Amino acid sequence: ITLGKMLESYSKGKTTNAIKGLMNLAPKKATILVDNVEKVVPIEEVKIGDIFVVKPGENIPVDGVVIEGESAVNESALTGESIPVDKTVGDNVSGATVNQSGFIKCKATKVGEDTTLSQIIKMVSDASATKAPIAKVADKVSGIFVPIVISIAVVTIIVWLLCGATFGNALVRGISVLVISCPCALGLATPVAIMVGNGVGAKNGILFKNATSLETTGKVSYVLLDKTGTITNGTPVVTDIIPSENYTENDLLSYASSLESKSEHPLAKAVVQKAKDSNINTIETKDFKSLTGNGVSAKINGKTVVGGSVKHISSITNIDEKVIKQADDLATKGKTPLLFVMDNQLLGIIAVADVVKSDSPKAIKELQNMGIKVVMVTGDNEKTAQAIAKESGVDEVIAGVLPDGKEKVVTQYKQKGMVAMVGDGINDAPALTRADIGIAIGAGTDVDRKSVV
Repeated sequence: ITLGKMLESYSKGKTTNAIKGLMNLAPKKATILVDNVEKVVPIEEVKIGDIFVVKPGENIPVDGVVIEGESAVNESALTGESIPVDKTVGDNVSGATVNQSGFIKCKATKVGEDTTLSQIIKMVSDASATKAPIAKVADKVSGIFVPIVISIAVVTIIVWLLCGATFGNALVRGISVLVISCPCALGLATPVAIMVGNGVGAKNGILFKNATSLETTGKVSYVLLDKTGTITNGTPVVTDIIPSENYTENDLLSYASSLESKSEHPLAKAVVQKAKDSNINTIETKDFKSLTGNGVSAKINGKTVVGGSVKHISSITNIDEKVIKQADDLATKGKTPLLFVMDNQLLGIIAVADVVKSDSPKAIKELQNMGIKVVMVTGDNEKTAQAIAKESGVDEVIAGVLPDGKEKVVTQYKQKGMVAMVGDGINDAPALTRADIGIAIGAGTDVDRKSVV
């Protein structure tokens, strides 16, 4: 038992790898403005109210608010969502996220332990330190069981000696008490079962962190699934091409990809990739402009081509109600409609979405056939979440969950039964650790794979 305690302490020490992985995400330096001069300082020296700048491709050092510039920020490290969020003056930014396009100037609002990343690290640490109630019961039982059995064995030896037995016979009977009291079946059968279970799992690409995980997995009543990268592919792709009456699909895709070819936005990359896959050549553009949060524009063959959201395109030209309805229908299905116009004449609509993996519905159905209730937990809006849920076949949907909210959802479901959490984003780490069993998919980050309970 003492040896077991030592090994348990050693394994607990290894769980800090998850926390170390999270801490490695945080930038080590920041570029702050001192008397309008850029100065690179260690992250620990950044104070609330400091003005820092972030260039394209750099990590945002601390939480802050944008005071100058526009950009698209990849927040997947924290939120798990693959599509970057457009940021402009007044918007909040979080440390450890990546500035993908524009130059932005921000004012620090949270530093050190107060940042979003630090709070996630704290949640993982707290969850890892939490001991299961059954483990506490086992500790109490073992603390009483061992001394009592040894005492009985000693009394047995003494009684037999008092009855006139030789010391050898008395010792044999004392040892018999110890041997009979020892749960040999647990000592022999359990390791064999664990070895076989782990072996079969490994052959199927499933790795268990320890024997407890193997045992707990078989008792799960609820499986909570993250959406992006778990149920879906995690990468936006073109799903629909709807040209207007005067143009073909190739015409629309040619103009759209030519326009989007100079944009760094993931939605733009999806359009360009679709054109490449369809062997459609792009046309040279001039006067390219990126309107963060709205769309892009450029000159193609002397004509002004603009692409962007329904709201933006509607603000620069009249869009038929039928087209707006088409865009709304696409949005209802969880897709992002992009409208394109040339000299204020509609070219058509291209819809982009993070599509459901081909094998997700089958996997979810198999879980349901085992009597397990499947729940999707996502930070997406309700409309998108419901569309993905319908396509994948999950039992329940919880949408609009903030990064720290997934852990709370897990805690709520744990009151109903044994819970398994499946995820792949850094933001899933606290929930994976809090769940009775955490499952990180193969495409997940290192932190998640180290957070499997």
